[in-house]
Amino acid sequence: MGFSQKNLSLDEGARLIVYAVRSGINFLDTAQYYDTYRYLRPALDEIKTDSSLEIPVICSKTLEPGYDGASAAVDDCLEKLGLEQIDIFLLHEVRGINDLRARADAWQALRDKKAAGLIKAIGISTHHIDACMAMADIPSCDVVFPLINKSGMGIRNGEESGTREQMAKAINKCSKLGIGVFTMKAFGGGNLIENYVDCLDYVTSLEGVDAVMIGMGSYDEVDTAVEYFESRLDIAYHPDISRKRMMVDQSDCEGCGTCKARCVSEAIFWNKNGLAEINVDKCVRCGYCAPVCPVRAIVFL
Repeated sequence: MGFSQKNLSLDEGARLIVYAVRSGINFLDTAQYYDTYRYLRPALDEIKTDSSLEIPVICSKTLEPGYDGASAAVDDCLEKLGLEQIDIFLLHEVRGINDLRARADAWQALRDKKAAGLIKAIGISTHHIDACMAMADIPSCDVVFPLINKSGMGIRNGEESGTREQMAKAINKCSKLGIGVFTMKAFGGGNLIENYVDCLDYVTSLEGVDAVMIGMGSYDEVDTAVEYFESRLDIAYHPDISRKRMMVDQSDCEGCGTCKARCVSEAIFWNKNGLAEINVDKCVRCGYCAPVCPVRAIVFL
């Protein structure tokens, strides 16, 4: 619902979150980068006033690589959400084992915040098999948030592409060691969503997966998700995705390369005109490229 995708108004976003919790959604994911604390705070304030509702589990993340930045990100999250403690806090988008090592100071900051009682559980979010596998060998890791889907779209292994089988093995290893696992991009960032039921059947059937995080930007999408997880959704259900895609407006693009450098899926390339273009077969529609474009040439349609 944030600025990089649907960009809902503050009121629309907050109301959608409250509706989701009332409908049975009990786990919400956010991040410092998403700029969605502003939606969550009023939603949580309303939820707290209703004795019939339980406060959902909340996870947030930071891209900060150093100790001070990561520590400040936790404080910022708690302040903006009006919380004394957050359930889960992760290093956001760890790009392989080398990146994990480079962010050792940030990891220590999360450990210290947990020791101080400000975080219940710590871990990483990642598209990378090697990073997920490495967390199984880190005793202080409580949770991993890896990318996996039935087509293996967006999965990386070091500098190369990875497979769903390899990521499933990493997930299973973490789970067997007591690390909680919740997954992202079950629909490949929207590219696979036409096969909604098959996508969720695949990821929920994986050994070691405790929860599945899926994007919801409308009441209908909340209703559909709840119907699926309550086993009420027609197995023949197929959403209309004909008008959804990430694209670069060629009339605005200046070929600066900022979006290409930001794309973790290596889906952006130079076309024959020297401008950025998106390979839809690689794009996971995470929306990370759009905010960094200095001329806002990237749109989600």
